[in-house]
Amino acid sequence: MSSSTGPVPAATPALPGAGKPARKLLIRTWGCQMNVYDSGRMADILAPLGYAPTESAEEADMVILNTCHIREKASEKVFSDLGRLRETKKARAAEGRQTVIAVAGCVAQAEGAEITARAPWVDIVLGPQTYHRLPEMVARASRAAGAVIETDFPAEDKFDHLPEARATQGPVAFLTIQEGCDKFCSFCVVPYTRGAEFSRPAAAVLAEARQLAAGGAREIALLGQNVNAWAGASQDGGTWRLARLLRELAEIPGVARLRYTTSHPRDMDDDLIAAHGEIPALMPYLHLPVQSGSDRVLAAMNRGHKADLYLRLADRLREARPDLALTSDFIVGHPGETAADFDATMRLVERVGFAGAYSFKYSARPGTPAAGQPNAVPEAEKDARLQALQSVLRAQQDGFNRACVGRVVDVLVTGTGRHPGQVAGRSPWLQPVHATGAAPVGAVVPMTLRAALPNSLSATMASPCQETEESAAA
Repeated sequence: MSSSTGPVPAATPALPGAGKPARKLLIRTWGCQMNVYDSGRMADILAPLGYAPTESAEEADMVILNTCHIREKASEKVFSDLGRLRETKKARAAEGRQTVIAVAGCVAQAEGAEITARAPWVDIVLGPQTYHRLPEMVARASRAAGAVIETDFPAEDKFDHLPEARATQGPVAFLTIQEGCDKFCSFCVVPYTRGAEFSRPAAAVLAEARQLAAGGAREIALLGQNVNAWAGASQDGGTWRLARLLRELAEIPGVARLRYTTSHPRDMDDDLIAAHGEIPALMPYLHLPVQSGSDRVLAAMNRGHKADLYLRLADRLREARPDLALTSDFIVGHPGETAADFDATMRLVERVGFAGAYSFKYSARPGTPAAGQPNAVPEAEKDARLQALQSVLRAQQDGFNRACVGRVVDVLVTGTGRHPGQVAGRSPWLQPVHATGAAPVGAVVPMTLRAALPNSLSATMASPCQETEESAAA
């Protein structure tokens, strides 16, 4: 936090008017791809008010911190950033320039009152279900002396009130189809910050996907807290599940690739498993969090599944799509986890074999059931377990990447590489790939994978500037 004393009164933001220079908008985003999508939509909402993007806080007329509450000390990182923005706001005010500061996302939803108490220079606090009201909030902030707080769960569907998505996100576009969670895992704040599970109607999802494809998106990644729980209303009065939606999306001209994240084991139905082997556009990659390999810990986490279910799902998915890359999430040191429980997790990891994973020490999230559970695991033990787990996971990821060397694979070109004369892209398994040569952004180009580096794969173009059948058929 800043060493300056005394609160800075909230500046009075004025709505941009016709004929005035464009105002600058800075959005800083933490957390999941859902937040990335939300940040993009907030920019869409504010564009008609004259806000254009900037990367500089010093030139920003409005700054939005789009926050995540999943990781440890997430709120303190927000307050640290707010302290720096306070000084920026003071400096701009001294020059006669106004700055609107807004805090959005899950930290805002969970700690709205604390934000305004500790950082009274914040003008707007809004939860993830209310950002469609941003124009109204900016107008209210221009008339009010204090902060505008919107952290309720409105009855209306925010997606019905959003403008059309911006014309292009580049060759890879994110599309939220589901929000919220009804699972109530013991360690997770999502049900409290994102609300109950909600699925967007199929027609709305398809319409947005067509617009994204028309704007140049070649790969569409479907997003949701429990994306495979999506059950969208169809125009015939029925309900579609995710497999049906994927089949329809694959028929949209221009769409070469599809992905979805994040999934829950309980929602992997037969049709979705089959879709992995039947839809060529659905990439051979699935992020399927398991969290623990111990049934006792899974029960304490309220995950609603056992380790055996996860193992059977992994086998069935690989039977449907033999080249499938599985990634996962793990939490070590959940209250009450014993050495035997951790050993069960290690056995599951060895049994499945992951192409990548996110792993973390358990940290209490205020208001979650696990936060009040006894038998906390000592920090030193959590550290040791995490290091042991990550060592195995890194070895598995390295092994998967090395096994790809020598293969000719389709790479979606997403931009230029770090060095002159390079292009960068993504493999079907979501690995970063760089190759010497030239190819247009959005092309799907066959490349020979030559070497596995610590964070990427190097490749040579098998057929420079020629797209594969996957791309041509899209």
